Parts: sequence; C-alpha cells; structure tokens
Amino acid sequence: MLNYLYQEQNWQSQLSDLITDPIELLETLELSKAQLLSGAILASGQFKLRIPRAFVKKMEVGNPLDPLLLQVLPHHLEMEEHEGFVIDPLDEEQANQIPGLLHKYKSRFLLTLTGACAVHCRYCFRRHFPYQDNLPKNEDWLNIKGYLEDHPEINEVILSGGDPLTLSNRKLAIWIERLESLSQIKILRIHSRVPIVIPERIDEELVSLLKNSRLRVILVVHSNHPAELDNLTCSKLSHLAKQNILVLNQAVLLKGVNDSAQTLVNLSQRLFEAQVLPYYLHVLDKVKGAHHFDLGAEKIDQIYKDVLASLPGYLVPKLVREVAGENNKTPLFGVTTF
Repeated sequence: MLNYLYQEQNWQSQLSDLITDPIELLETLELSKAQLLSGAILASGQFKLRIPRAFVKKMEVGNPLDPLLLQVLPHHLEMEEHEGFVIDPLDEEQANQIPGLLHKYKSRFLLTLTGACAVHCRYCFRRHFPYQDNLPKNEDWLNIKGYLEDHPEINEVILSGGDPLTLSNRKLAIWIERLESLSQIKILRIHSRVPIVIPERIDEELVSLLKNSRLRVILVVHSNHPAELDNLTCSKLSHLAKQNILVLNQAVLLKGVNDSAQTLVNLSQRLFEAQVLPYYLHVLDKVKGAHHFDLGAEKIDQIYKDVLASLPGYLVPKLVREVAGENNKTPLFGVTTF
C-alpha cells in the first residue's frame, strides 16, 4: 500500500509539474527565444500551453523541429483564419444530449468526465469545446442512466474528455461501478494520452481496477511518433496487455511531425514491441487553429500506400476521417479528395 501511495503521488505530482510559458519551454530546450515566432504568446493565450516536464524530457535539446515539440508549442499560424477550419469540426454540439454525454454512434456513446488533459496538443479537435457546461456531476448520473436505458442498443461506453486518466483512481472506480450496474453495457473503452505523456499513471491500483471489472476493457492510447515511446512507457503498456487489457493506439497524421512512411512504420513496430496494436491513423480534423498541420490528399495517399507496402496488415492502422453526422469513421485510402 505504501508503494502504491508513492506511485499515486508520483504521477499526480508529474501531472501538476507543468510548463505553461512558451519562453520557459524554449529555454528548457536550449532554443533561441527568437525562434518563438511572433504571435505565439497570443496563440497560447487562446489555447494555453500545457506540458508536463516529464514529457519535455523526451524532446531533443537544441532541435526546433523536434516532432514532440511541434505538437505542443504554440504557433502564430494558429491565429490565421482558413476556410473550412471551424470551432466544432465534428458538430459535437448536436450529439451533446445531456451534460457529459456525446451520442454519435449507434451502439456506443462517450462520457466526457473531465475537461482536463495532461498535455495540450495544438491540433486537438476539442480545443474549443465548452467543457465547463458539460462536466457530469454526481446528480447527473440518473439522467445518464435513464438515457442508456432508453437506448438498449448501446452496449459500449467510451470514457473521453479531456482525458479520463487525469482523474483519480477513486473517481474512475465510481463511474466504472455505475456502468457495471447496467447489464446492457458490455464494453468499456478508455481514450487517453496520459500513459504516453506520464507512463507512471499506469499504477497497480489502476491496473487492478481495469482487469477486475466485469466489463471488457479496452485502452486506446494516443501516440503520434516513436520518440514518445521510451522504455518505461513501453513497459507500462506491455504490463497492461499482460493483464488481458486490450491496448490500441490511435495517431493523427500531422505535417512536420509524422508525415513520412518510415516514421509511421517505426511507430507501428515500436507499438508492437509494447504489445499495442495500431488502430486508427486519423486525418486531421479541421479545427480552427490547426491548419498548419494539414496535408494534401495526394501526399496522404502516397504515405499510406508506402506504409501498406512496408508492414504486415496487422500493424497497419486504418486511415480514417471522422465526418460530422456520420455513424462511423470514414475510410480514406484510395480516395483522391478528403
């Protein structure tokens, strides 16, 4: 128990040990402040820089093009307006039936239990999401339960956010117990970037909570680049897999970060070493402020074709885009216009 308490304190302290000032981030990585392009401070004012120091340690000192840095450093291009790039690219407002609930797919729905994330990724499709109006309180459970019972076709619940693994194990246990009480729910899926950013989050109490649930538990992590997957991170993910918890990965294809077939091949191979299966490769959601990460359709098609030629099928993530109002992700390979 003492060891567990230490681990719990360790990940939670890392979660609060943040860099929130772009200039401090550049100084930490020994980069010139001149490389902080005009407008980056303003961009951080609109969508705050938030990055644990533990994740910064994975970045290459002195490299302004480090792929992990580019995912989190505010950029003046975020301030530009581009046609088709909007605040709510997936039209989630229409799926937001009651606080904390997003019902976009027939047999499953999302619970947004928190608006907090371990790291603010600049391409996040929910960077403008009104979390404060949507966080479910304890008294909202009866409404959520009633909604589920009125929709018997729902058999899977996805914990999303924000990031559900920023919550304590105690709070997670409360929500999991509630879902377990409904016989129609068979599968619990957790979407989280925390194990990539702070691998210590996978502590023994969390593992016990997940493996002992009557629900079939699937953890979907979010890693975009093999440099995120150091030995500690891989060992933690592998430990989950050994406990019969299915671990999948979803990535986003980002200009300047992972827009090469070799990078994606290396990512899939590194994930497989950690007993994680590649799941989705998302084309960028067209959220306002993320245009500079976008890639053209022909470039995407060629990258994916090269990935297919380099990997066995079980290591190739599905190339998809989420289209607002559709009941499923839209496969993209071979499509000439996205």
